Amino acid sequence: MPDPGLYLRVKYIDNSYDYIVGTVLGKLIRENKIKRFYRYSEEKWVTVGVDPVRGAGGLYGGPDRRKMN
Repeated sequence: MPDPGLYLRVKYIDNSYDYIVGTVLGKLIRENKIKRFYRYSEEKWVTVGVDPVRGAGGLYGGPDRRKMN
């Protein structure tokens, strides 16, 4: 098994499995190419579109702190 610190286990839309470099996970999610990935820190599978995924937050209607002086 590849090092879990560098690679993630993923399940693609076609139900095949693979290990990917963690840096491409966001791209594969945006392109709707994967169904699930294994989150080693929680020792569980994360289902895209069902479970929380980093960077997939909703719209924020409050003030943007970066623009405030």
